[in-house]
Amino acid sequence: MCDYATLVKTLQQFAEQSKHKPLTLGEALDTLDEVGYAFIAIILVLPFLQPLPLGPITVLGGIAFAALGWQLLHGHESPVLPEKLRAIEFSEHTWQVLVNVCLKILGLCRKFTKSRHLSLVHGTRGQKIGGFILLASGALMAIPFGVLPLNNMLPGLAILFYCIGELEEDGLMFYIAFFWLILTVVYFGVFFFMLWYFGKEALTMFHF
Repeated sequence: MCDYATLVKTLQQFAEQSKHKPLTLGEALDTLDEVGYAFIAIILVLPFLQPLPLGPITVLGGIAFAALGWQLLHGHESPVLPEKLRAIEFSEHTWQVLVNVCLKILGLCRKFTKSRHLSLVHGTRGQKIGGFILLASGALMAIPFGVLPLNNMLPGLAILFYCIGELEEDGLMFYIAFFWLILTVVYFGVFFFMLWYFGKEALTMFHF
């Protein structure tokens, strides 16, 4: 299992490799001997942890997370990313930003994570739970909302806490991931209801 130190070291390695030319996501991941679903997912989710909608990129990212979740649910040992996502280029600056974001987020989370509820993390059960979280979060993220704030951040937080739980062997983080999933469904549900009830006026209510 890849740990926090390995993740940070890997991101820094990607930043170093991209000094001469932009490094695609596929090229970066191909340099690794062995990667797990949580390891890939946490790298992918970092750019989505912002409140502003990212348009088509959010949809593409959601499809990628859903694909990873489907593979994990069906027991595929090696995760495979869609070619369009593998072709996305990241500059040295972008990789360095991801390193800094990773350090801040995981540094904070490591203050309260610990090894617990291991039955939720290990074995087939942990695989099924993780696959469901990735699949559900990705499907929600892939809904093309356009201008709706938080449409990438809320499901992204569910993915983030799943990854933290997997990397730190902390089953409590899986519960927090489910909380963000439920909150995402409620938030999207309220948006759809207000859109149906108020029409175009609902768009201005959610555009903050």
